[in-house]
Amino acid sequence: MRSILPLFFGFFSASIGIALPGLINMTAAKVSIREGRERALLFIAGALIIVFFQTLSAIIFARFLDSHPNVVVVLREVGLVIFILLTIYFLFLARKAKTKKEEMKIRSKTNRFFLGMLLSALNFFPVPYYVFVTILLSSNHLFTFEMMHEFLFLTGVVLGSFAVFYYYINFFKRIESKTDFFFKNMNTIIGSITGIIALITLINIIKYYY
Repeated sequence: MRSILPLFFGFFSASIGIALPGLINMTAAKVSIREGRERALLFIAGALIIVFFQTLSAIIFARFLDSHPNVVVVLREVGLVIFILLTIYFLFLARKAKTKKEEMKIRSKTNRFFLGMLLSALNFFPVPYYVFVTILLSSNHLFTFEMMHEFLFLTGVVLGSFAVFYYYINFFKRIESKTDFFFKNMNTIIGSITGIIALITLINIIKYYY
C-alpha cells in the first residue's frame, strides 16, 4: 500500500493545484462548448504533455535540492520572503477583480493540440509547486527520490490533471454560474494560499534552527 502512495499524492496535488478556474481548464471548457469534446480532448492532450515535462523537471530539481540540504535552507529563506511579499500584494495591493464577466474569446486557428501545449507552457506555476510538494513529502518520509516513486508521482500528476480538465469540459455548464465567485475573489484566494505556504515555510525554518 505504501508503495503506491506517490501515485495518490501526485493525483491529489494535481487536482488541488488546478481545481480553481484558470486559463487552461477554462479554455478547455470553452473549446468543448464551441467546437466539441473531441477538439477539447486534443487541447487537453497538448496541455498534458507540457504538464508531464514540467513535473519531470520539478522532480529532477527537487532531487538535487534533497541531496544538497544547504541549498534548501537558503531557498526556504528566499521563498519565505517571496511568499510574504506575494501575500501582501494579493491581499492588500492588487486591484480588485472586475465583477463584470468577460467572455473568453478563442480566435486562434492553430490546431487545438498545439494551443494546449502553448497555454500550458506559459503557465510556470507547476514547476515550483511540484518542487515544493515533493520536498515536503520527502521530508515527511512519504516519498523517496527513487525511479519507481518518481514514476508513480509523475503518473498521478498527469492522471489528476486529466481528471480535472475532463471534469471542466463535461460539467462546465453546471458550474459556470459559480465561477464568478472565484474570479471576483481570486486575489484573496491566491493571497490566502501564499500566506499559508509562507507560514509552513516559516515553521520549517524555525524547526531547522531550533
